[in-house]
Amino acid sequence: MNVDPIVTAIVEGALTYASHEMGIAVRNAAYSPNIKERLDHSCALFDARGRLIAQAEHIPVHLGSLPWGVERTLAFIQREFGGVAQGDMWMVNDPYVCGTHINDVTLVRPIYFEGALAGYAANKAHHADVGGSVPGSISIDAADLFAEGLVITPMHLLRGDALLDEAVALLCANSREPAARAGDLRAQVAGNIVGERRLLALFERYGRATLDATIDHLLDDAERRMRTALRAFGDGVFQVTSALEDPHGDPSLTIALRLELADGTATLDYTGTHAQVSYPLNAVFGVTLSGVYYALRAVVGPTIPANAGTFRPIIVSAPEGTLVNPTRPAPVGGGNVETSTRNAELVLRALACAAPDRVPAESGGTMSNVMLGGVRSNGHTWAFYETIGCGMGARPGLDGLDGIQCHMTNTLNTPIEAIERQYPLRVTRYEFAAGTGGAGRYRGGDGLLRTLESTEGQTRATLLADRHHCAPAGALGGEPGSCGAHRLIRADGSAEPLGGKVSVLLAAGEAVEVQTPGGGGYGEAAGFGADLAGGGAQSCTALITDVATACSCLAVYACVHFKALTR
Repeated sequence: MNVDPIVTAIVEGALTYASHEMGIAVRNAAYSPNIKERLDHSCALFDARGRLIAQAEHIPVHLGSLPWGVERTLAFIQREFGGVAQGDMWMVNDPYVCGTHINDVTLVRPIYFEGALAGYAANKAHHADVGGSVPGSISIDAADLFAEGLVITPMHLLRGDALLDEAVALLCANSREPAARAGDLRAQVAGNIVGERRLLALFERYGRATLDATIDHLLDDAERRMRTALRAFGDGVFQVTSALEDPHGDPSLTIALRLELADGTATLDYTGTHAQVSYPLNAVFGVTLSGVYYALRAVVGPTIPANAGTFRPIIVSAPEGTLVNPTRPAPVGGGNVETSTRNAELVLRALACAAPDRVPAESGGTMSNVMLGGVRSNGHTWAFYETIGCGMGARPGLDGLDGIQCHMTNTLNTPIEAIERQYPLRVTRYEFAAGTGGAGRYRGGDGLLRTLESTEGQTRATLLADRHHCAPAGALGGEPGSCGAHRLIRADGSAEPLGGKVSVLLAAGEAVEVQTPGGGGYGEAAGFGADLAGGGAQSCTALITDVATACSCLAVYACVHFKALTR
């Protein structure tokens, strides 16, 4: 069937904005600051075959996993329940089904036009608390998935367009903030209903045959554009590694990547990556895909629409039982936030081997997760969650940005007013961590410094971050950014250092202080990197005298050397 180019352009724009409008509905109706203020949610539309047709520019770690998660969710529903029906909406947070971690509750709505399945609306939102041993539900020591909190395999949230109160009650009963869970869940329902209305409006305007043909054309065109963009990089094989810090701060959790670019395809192989671990730094395969899709789109085709066609030329494999493809029931709460970020940086470093003039230096490399909670004097429980921005790596031709959410998170920092209005907390310090960005021809962005004080009762504080021992690397001779740091501030003003992955109790008047890492510099600073162009990995290593910096920087320098051998 011939496709009208004008209709194609209209449909593409309408689908893209429909996914954005879904997100607006979720934000406007949400109860928790994490969704209403920080925008920790993502929305997408799928066709009747479960293919991604449009997504909003929300959270990369959500969006890249949604196609994988929706496919697995629909397969589960087909296997266990005989398939979807008109008037359904399904809820799931099982990471091994929907693809991230248990805080991310995914809702899937089948859409019917003239009695036949026409597509799906789906959204994913991070609920600040879904049970588990610590407020915020992302512990540092859960030994398995079940210790992390409530696990929901796909279940009805709506049946016959009626909200099932028992499904809402299940989530609320397993959260320290039941009212917020109920409100946020209903906000997600609203988002999917908006997506359904917008997709149905297109079917009604153009008819099923025309719209289906147009969607096929959009996916094929995205594939063609992605293959063309990949061919522009040339062919080559690039190997890089990076190390994640374990709960003791030891950078022992290696992620290994082999990237092969060949004739318009990108093949990524994670053979050699550390085995899965018995604490929550494993990342389910959907999360690994997220990092790959984000990095390749950002560097190779930022203007190519994000749909199923875009990802057809990308092949990803990771051995089961590893840090980037664990087997159930390995714990995965921190893998979604920390391991995902390191993986995205690793893919970017591999791409830098092929095109160093298109890839920035390493950014802060951590989401710097902060979770606080406890029991108020009135007996009500509470839980607060946020990620804190870091320094962005310096870019080819530009300094890095200060204090922003980089790469796999695209959220905002929680406004001080929202924190102090809703929680027994006081923000006593919030500023840029001056001088934490790495030097270079272009300076890396500075991190942030944020101090949160408990004002009532006893508060459990859980901090989950990385880059406390291995600094974010510079690029092409740029210097590394500064590492992150955590401190416990006593009521008398004295301070004690805390680890990067730690859980502590705070009395009223005590605080935790989070300093996030700065980004690496880009290009040679005075007296640095003079031997880089002609040296291999070993000679570059000799320029680095600090071991903590070396473990981060080796990935960059080694890949530049490897490029010279393989291109």
